[in-house]
Formats: sequence, structure tokens, C-alpha cells
Amino acid sequence: MVKKSFISVISNEEKEENRGSVAFQILSLSNRILKLSSHLELHRKDYLSQKGLRKILGKRQRMLSYLSKKNKIRYKELINQLDIRESKTR
Repeated sequence: MVKKSFISVISNEEKEENRGSVAFQILSLSNRILKLSSHLELHRKDYLSQKGLRKILGKRQRMLSYLSKKNKIRYKELINQLDIRESKTR
């Protein structure tokens, strides 16, 4: 299994203080998404992992939409740091 570097935008000191913040939760979900997607590159027929990945993606999308409503500036910064494209608005 090939290990890829994971995103560490938040320093260790901030991790201890802000574990409940929306930005930290989005960051941890993004790391889990990267791990699962690298796992699925090797194990294409692992359907339970695919289902888990879809659940995590949906959760991250809901948190991103919440952050975009509450704090637009922090949302834009986080999108740029994680290299996630902006969600479509309805």
C-alpha cells in the first residue's frame, strides 16, 4: 500500500484547543477521505469501504455548507488550503 502525505494545515497546538471546531473536523474528514481513496485504488471491489467513503464525503459536504453559511471567509481559506472545489449552490 502506498502511503501518501496527509494534509496538516492546523498546527499541533491548535489541534489540542480546537478539536471541536468545524474547520478541524473538515480537515480530519479530508484526511480520512484520502486514506480511503488510496485504499480503494488497491482494492476496487471493497464495497463496504466505498459506502463508508460516500458517507464521509456527504458529511464533509454538509459541514462545508454549514461553514459557508456561518463564516464565508474561513470557508474560502479552507477550500483553498485543501484544494477542494467549491460546492454548487441550489
